[in-house]
Amino acid sequence: MPLVHFVHGKGSGPWGTKICRLAQIARDRGCEVESLDYSEMDALPRAEKLVLACRDVSQPLVFVGSSMGGWVAAAASREVPVSGLFLLAPAFYFPGYPDVVPGCPGAHIEVVHGWNDDVILYEHSLRFSKKYGATLHLVEDDHRLFESLELTGEYFSDFLGRLALRTAG
Repeated sequence: MPLVHFVHGKGSGPWGTKICRLAQIARDRGCEVESLDYSEMDALPRAEKLVLACRDVSQPLVFVGSSMGGWVAAAASREVPVSGLFLLAPAFYFPGYPDVVPGCPGAHIEVVHGWNDDVILYEHSLRFSKKYGATLHLVEDDHRLFESLELTGEYFSDFLGRLALRTAG
């Protein structure tokens, strides 16, 4: 049974609205879910915490990260093998965050970003997605992606389905 690890953003918590919604989708698809509390931690210590939490996991792993958590998920994927990355308005090319190279192929990475994001510009996700061959979904929303939560859930469910097909075939 795959394990989906959620990584929240700087201003949210481990079981916020987006994570709860996506976690239910993961459970409905037969996955286990986990979401650690990274409150009051900077990006690099968050990535180290995620790596330590997943180091001995033997089941297939999927990381889902939002904002700073997207950067953390991608960074940790260099140390822990993952089947896929699902990233929500990830903090790529953001001041103070080093460039990150994901640890899985672009075909196993999907990014959702709002056209109207004024925290992390959608162009950053466009640049990352183009560089690594990731799928990019641009939606009519802002940084929090609350207006497109239903659509994001559909993207996530489809993503998990495609990962299952890849691992079964």
